[in-house]
Order: sequence, then C-alpha cells, then structure tokens
Amino acid sequence: MKLNIEKIYSFVSAKEVENYSLDAKIANVALRKKQGKGSDFMGWVNLPSSITDSEFSDIEATVNSLKNKVEIVVIIGIGGSYLGAKAVIDALSDNFAQLKGNKNAPLVLFAGQNISEDYMFELRELLKTKEYALVVISKSGTTTEPALAFRFLKHDIEQKYGKEEARNRIIAITDASKGALRTLATQEGYKTYVIPDDVGGRFSVLTPVGLVPIAFAGFDIRKLVAGAVNMENKTAPDVQFDQNIAEIYAAARNALYNRGKYIEILVNYNPKLHFVAEWWKQLYGESEGKEKKGIFPASVDFSSDLHSMGQYIQEGIRVLFETVISVENVNATQVIELENNDLDGLNYLAGKRIDHVNKMAELGTQIAHIQGGVPNIKIEIESINEFALGELLYFFEKACGISGAILDVNPFDQPGVEAYKKNMFALLGKKGYEHLLKNVKLK
Repeated sequence: MKLNIEKIYSFVSAKEVENYSLDAKIANVALRKKQGKGSDFMGWVNLPSSITDSEFSDIEATVNSLKNKVEIVVIIGIGGSYLGAKAVIDALSDNFAQLKGNKNAPLVLFAGQNISEDYMFELRELLKTKEYALVVISKSGTTTEPALAFRFLKHDIEQKYGKEEARNRIIAITDASKGALRTLATQEGYKTYVIPDDVGGRFSVLTPVGLVPIAFAGFDIRKLVAGAVNMENKTAPDVQFDQNIAEIYAAARNALYNRGKYIEILVNYNPKLHFVAEWWKQLYGESEGKEKKGIFPASVDFSSDLHSMGQYIQEGIRVLFETVISVENVNATQVIELENNDLDGLNYLAGKRIDHVNKMAELGTQIAHIQGGVPNIKIEIESINEFALGELLYFFEKACGISGAILDVNPFDQPGVEAYKKNMFALLGKKGYEHLLKNVKLK
C-alpha cells in the first residue's frame, strides 16, 4: 500500500505537515503503550499480531461445520458489529453474488442494522424457504436494533428447526462474562466467541466480530490478518515519521483541518469499495467528532457521483479535501472493440481496457479538483484482495488513533450516540426515561 500527499502542498506546506510529526509520533508511542485518553480501548493496536493459529482454526472449524448445511447466514449487528464485515465481504465478492450464488460458501445477509419493518418482513419471508443460520453480535445483547432482529429471527429459527437444531445454528459473539446475550448464550448452549473488553466496536473488524462473517462468506481470514500484521509493523512507532504512512496521513489531515478543510471525502473508483467507505465514516466520525471538533467524514463513488456531487465538489464552499483509494490492478480484463459506424463516438478508445478509461477519469478528476481548490491525498492498493484489505483497514485504524490524539479528544468513546437512544426510549415509554421530553413540543 502506498500513500501520496504531494497534491496537498498547494494548500498547506510540507513544513505545516511536518509540524505535526512530533505529536503524531508521541500519539503512536502512547497507542503502543496503551496510554492516554481511552487507554482501556486500545486492544486493537497489537491485535493482528496476537491472533493465534488455534483461534483461526476454531473459526474455520465452526464455519466448516455449518457451511454445507445452510444457504444463508444472517449476521445480526449494527455499527461496528456489522460494517467491517460488510466492507470486506462486499469488496471481495462478485458484484452480482446474490444473483449468481456461491457453491463454496453460503450467502451472507445482514439484519439488526436498521429498524425497518419492511426489511424484517421481507427477510423473514425469504428465510422460510431457505436453509440458514444466525450469527448475533452484541456486547450487551440489549442494543435496540440487533436485539429486535434477534428476537424475531430466534423465534423463527426455533419454529423451523426445533430448539435443539436451532441451538446448533446460532452463534453468539458477545462479552466474555456479562450482558443479556452472554447470559442467553450460556443458557441455550450456543457456540460463542468473545468481543475483547479492550476493543471498541468500530475497531473490531479483526476480532471474531468481523472474522466469523468473513469466513462464512468464503474468504481467507488468515490472509486478511496477515495484511493487517504487515501494516502493524509498517506503522509501528519505531518507524521514522517520513516512512510511517499512518503518522503522515494523520499529520496531513490535521494540517488541512487547521487550514479550514473541515470535510474529508473518501473517494473510490470501484463500487466494490462502497462499504469500505461506510466503515471508514463510522471509524472517523465516532472517533473524532466530539468536543465541537473533528473533520466530517463523507464519501462518494466515482465516477457515478461525479454526475451528482461533482458540481459541488468542484465549485462549492471550499472546506473540502479528498482522500482517493486507487486500485492499481483489477481482476478482470474488458477491452473496448472497434465499431464500424462509431455512432457513440468511442472508436478512439478501441483497443483500450475499461480500467484504463477509469484510471484517466481518476486522474482527470484529481487535476480538476485540485485546480478547483480541493486538496487530494492518494492511497493506492495493489488490488482488491484479502491481504490488501487487511493492510488498508489497519492503516485507517492506526491513523485514526493518532489523528484523534492530535486533536486532543478521546478517539475511543462515543458519548453523543446515547442522545437519540434516550429520546427514543422516552417516546416509546420505557421506564425511567419519561422525564426527558416533558418540555419538548412533539407533533
């Protein structure tokens, strides 16, 4: 993986970025030592290199015991309990996997990531005619969205298979010793995996939270983690600043922020990376957006969104910068053919690959946006595979921890998330929350 920040130097100087180098190094050292704000949630820092062969083997054995029995595995979770797995699975899957099917792995679907009644009804209708299993992910077991989904789907799977067989088709990923889901899993005898106490949800993709769903989808979790281990080493505190891409990215972001660039747009030119951006938005939004600080994380899928958001990015208020994920090599080869009549005017592209056109769209957009006042950071991965994604995810995690520390916030809590929950509970009549909306006018 490569990082290039040269295209920000028309907007900030190299010296301004370098001014953050000491802060970035101090933050990186603190992460390794598990010191500073949020130190109780820094278990992800050395997580990749600490995963043992027996842990991989346990997950693989669980997946192998079920994958030939089921057509669908439903992953129940929200936020960090689903976005990481969704990001990796979507990136590695055929774009039309749901239509084609996969003989070697079940289809992985998600539930509990919304409160849509239509979604739940349609999922339950689908599962009536399918062989399936459930993976429920929650530290507490009481988060509203996944708890609601699990209540419905647990009822259905027990009705369909009976309690004994249903028990063998439910996997719980939860706290080691406490919480409603841990209690239920122990009572029912579900196969369980532990969410480490010192790893928050948005940093949990390389724990069983992400590894179990990714393994069910048929992808190599060992290669994914190997990529993360490689990036763990490349971004270690003893790697000097000018070679440490996590520190450089964190410093560049903060230098741009200090110059009034308050919105970062993560850009991809491959639709497989859409949910990588969704995962990234939670990672940076929850980690940095507090105490009236933080860069707002947004994302676009180019070239699709050039026909919708391109105008604003080119000429709107100049508070934006872009971070582009560029894929060097794609997996397929599609060559443009010569047409006799050339009615669409594309014969000038004959003999070229679609990916070449895409790369020129990427370069042309970068030039236009820089000329329009939008700084560009480029992240290049060799291809979309398990190893490259492992590198990319860990890179973003490490840079996020460093960047949040430079901002002087706690990157590992999310107190603001509770506000909507408390109001929702009050509106639903949950005991103990009635007083919250007494003076609020409700339509």
